[in-house]
Parts: sequence; C-alpha cells; structure tokens
Amino acid sequence: MSPCIRPATLLDLPALIDLEQRCFSSDRLSKRSFKAFIRHGAHQLLVCEDAHTLVGYALLLFRSGTLLSRLYSLAVAPEQRGKGIAATLLDAAEKYARNRQSAYLRLEVRNDNDVAITLYTRLGYHTFDHASHYYSDGCTALRMEKCLLTATQATSRTPYYYRQTTGFTCGPASLMMAMRDVSPDSPFSRREELQIWREATSIYMGSGHGGCTPQGLMLAALRRGFEARLYVNDTGAPFIDSVRAPQKRQLMQLVHDDFVEQLATYNADIQVNKLDTQALQTLLIENRHVVALISTWALDRQRVPHWVYVYRSDQNTVFIHDPDSNTAQGLPLDRSQSHWQSETEYRHVPISLEQFSNMASFGKRRLRCILTLNKERCDDSWL
Repeated sequence: MSPCIRPATLLDLPALIDLEQRCFSSDRLSKRSFKAFIRHGAHQLLVCEDAHTLVGYALLLFRSGTLLSRLYSLAVAPEQRGKGIAATLLDAAEKYARNRQSAYLRLEVRNDNDVAITLYTRLGYHTFDHASHYYSDGCTALRMEKCLLTATQATSRTPYYYRQTTGFTCGPASLMMAMRDVSPDSPFSRREELQIWREATSIYMGSGHGGCTPQGLMLAALRRGFEARLYVNDTGAPFIDSVRAPQKRQLMQLVHDDFVEQLATYNADIQVNKLDTQALQTLLIENRHVVALISTWALDRQRVPHWVYVYRSDQNTVFIHDPDSNTAQGLPLDRSQSHWQSETEYRHVPISLEQFSNMASFGKRRLRCILTLNKERCDDSWL
C-alpha cells in the first residue's frame, strides 16, 4: 500500500507533536500552533500516513490577495527518510497550491541542510534570496521558489528590496526601490527614507504620522533628477477625508496646494485618468517602474493606504515588492509565536491583475494613482 496524503485532523495531534520533537532540535511548532493550523484558515496542513502511521507532514501558508503560497515546514520521520516521502509531500503541496491558482511556491531552508537543498533543486526550485540569522541558532536561511503555472514566467532579475523601517514610510521605501532599479547608485538608507518622507508627507492621517501623497512622492523623484509621470483619477487633496478636525484638514489642503505649485515649476507631467482595469493594465505593461497606491483590505482586512513598488506586469499578473514586511524591526522570525509570515511573502509578490485593480484604490473617493519612473533626466540639450 502506497503512502496516503490527507489533511490533518485533531486526532493527528499526538503524532504531529512527536514527529516535530524528533525532526527538529529548535524552532519547533507547538501543540497550540498545530491546532491552529488544523483549523480552517489561510493555510493547509497535509500529513503522510503509511500503514496507519503518520510519517511526515507539509505545512502550507497562503498570503491573502496574492498568487503566492509558502511551504512553511516539511518534516519526515527520521526512520522513514530516503523513501521518497519528502518528494511525495512536496508534490502534494504543489498540487494544492496550484489548485488555489498560486503562481509560485516558496520556502526557506537552512543553508547547511545539503540533503534538503539538493531535493528542492532537483524538483525545480531555485534560490532567489537568503536571510542571515533566520533560525534561532543563528543559521542562515536560503529562500527558494518554484513557478507553478506555466503561463507565468519568473523574471530574469528580481529588483532590489527595501524594507520600510517605520509604519508610515511605505511611500519613500517604494520610491527608493524604483529609483535604485532605475539608477543603481541611488541611496538605500534610512536617512534617505526619512528625508523623502519629510519632503512628501501629507502631515496628517486618520491616526498616527501622515503618509506620503502622490504629488509629494512625484516631487521627491523630480528633485532627485528622475523622469516621473503621475496618473490620478482625482486631483483633490489626498487622504483628507480620513481626517475630521477642520484645523488638520486645512493644513493637509495647504500642503497639497504647495506640492501642486512646486510641481508646476518642474512642468510636471500629471495626467487625469480613471485608471480602470484596462487602463491600469496598459500602463503597468508599458511602464517597468511603478509606485502604486493600494488599500491593504485584500491583504490584511485593514483599510489602510499603502504604497508598493510594481516592477513587472503581463496580461494577467502583477509583481510587486511590498515594503511593509512583518520583520520590519529587523528581528528574526520566531516560529514558536503566532507570527508566521516572513519577508519571503513580501518580495516579488504575484497578484492577479483583477485583484490588483480592486485593491489599487483608497478611501470614499476611491483614489487611484500610480507614479511611473524612468531614467534620470539630462539637462544637456545637445544630448
């Protein structure tokens, strides 16, 4: 009888805990964690059963609103290794992810685990990044991925990634990624991140520090010598509806008016466009470097304005770098806590064009805007 792959149930808990203890010396999943992953949610826990004995498991995580799946953990009983169980579990995990229309399956693996790395490589995974001090013993993790849908091809090069260091600098972080991709000499530092925020902030938001406006980010790009074009469906003061106090609204309007006046001195190219799905698709395909405003509702069920870097698009899929990874404080991920996502799920994130079009608007006025960036401007007329 061949091994059986099936979803885990609560009856599997004792065997899962025993398997975890025997397979890992650190970074173990707890009983509470296994219970959570057996319940319905943005995850799937598959177990491999052979002769009524649980001999392995594979844990998949899914990031809402994206075409991305992640293999969080894969375990095979020590006495059962070398029998193809890991490959069988991985194949089942890929099929499950593919059925969810995931374009990519990603994973992390210890860089000293040669057996696992060899297996993943043989099955079509390639390394696209690494994370130093990822595991609790300080070991580095290799980040690997496999393209699951043949219609979606991996990019030949993944752009530079910058993780925002505050809760309100997604705009500067996204702009910095775009500028670095256009010009490799562009600064990648917290000083630059905060400087751009100071130049582009709206002053206020509904709560906390103000975010950056489209006009403010465009002005910051132009000041740094880049060609920039802004597409918006509403030329009013952004985010002003999120603030009730008249004094704050007046200040936000004043800041917006000042941005508009400064942009006029640059002869800034600002185009009013309804940015429906078709228009958005055309612009994303024609422009390689795009900073876009989205609402995070589809990602985390919070209606928060958020900037991301869109660096590739085709007829059906958009690829983004999301600067707001949950390791924003630079701390290693602790698998023993309910903090399961890693930076892996924020880089090179595939999103369907339809889903991206739905999330690329914010607020009561459904503000939609994208900022495109091109080569650095040259003021020498003879060139």
